[in-house]
Amino acid sequence: MSGRFLMGDSNSWTGGAVSALAACVLAPNASPWTLDGTNTWVVGELGGACVVIDPGPLGGGHDAAILAEVEERRSRVAAIVLTHGHIDHSEGADELARRLSVPVRSWSSRTLADSDRIDVGGAELRVLPTPGHSSDSVCFVLDDAILTGDTVLGRGTSLVAHPDGRLSEYLDSLQALSRMCAESGIRQLLPGHGPVIDDPQRVVDYYLRHRLERLEQVRAAVAGGAASAGEVVDLVYADVPPEVRPAAEATVMAQLAYLAESS
Repeated sequence: MSGRFLMGDSNSWTGGAVSALAACVLAPNASPWTLDGTNTWVVGELGGACVVIDPGPLGGGHDAAILAEVEERRSRVAAIVLTHGHIDHSEGADELARRLSVPVRSWSSRTLADSDRIDVGGAELRVLPTPGHSSDSVCFVLDDAILTGDTVLGRGTSLVAHPDGRLSEYLDSLQALSRMCAESGIRQLLPGHGPVIDDPQRVVDYYLRHRLERLEQVRAAVAGGAASAGEVVDLVYADVPPEVRPAAEATVMAQLAYLAESS
C-alpha cells in the first residue's frame, strides 16, 4: 500500500532489470494506492539461485510473468520472501510457493529475523527490520542497494497503516535507513512501488523531514480545535485525492497516537 504523489520520477515505470542481481516484474495492479503496480523483485545471480520478493497479487498473469523472468535468467527459485504482509505484496505468495515447492519467508511468520542472510547465488540479502508502515515491514540489503518494500517508495510518500503501523517505529526505521545510506555506500533503493531511487540519502532524508513537518502541522491543527482524524485531514491534507483519503486518515491516526504517547 502506498501513499500520495509528492516527489520522485514522474515518468511511468514498467520494471525490468536494474542490475546483474535484480530485476523487477511489475504487477498489473496499478491504482492510486499502488502507483504503477506492485514491484515483484527477482533477486540473484544469473544462472544461480534466486529469491522472489513480494510476488504481488493473484491473477492477471503475474505469476506467469514472474516465472518467465526466472527462466530468462536461467535461475532456480530458492524461496519466496516478503517485505510485509499487505495483500498487494503477498496475495500470490502461497500459490507461487506451492507451484515451485519452496518456502515463504516473512517477518510475521518468524521465518525472517534481524540480520538474517539469504544466499542468492553469489550474493546475499541481509534482513533489516524497518517497522512503521506496518509492524512486520522489513528491508533487504543487497550489496550497494536496499529493497525497501513500502517503507520508502519510488514516488510519493508512504502511509503509516494505523493501528498496526506506528509512527515512532517508522521514524526510527527512516533514521536507520539514513544512517545506512550514509555509512554503507548505498547507491540505490529498490522500492515496492514506483521507480528505482538513485539518490537514496536525499530521498530518505526528505521522508524524515516531511514526516516531522506533517507532525507539526497535525499538532497545530489539534491545538486549533480539530477534534477527529477527519477534521485534521481536512486541514492538513486538504489537497489529498479522494481515492487515497483513507491513507491520509490512517496516517493522521498514527500521528495523533504518537502525540498522545509523547505528551
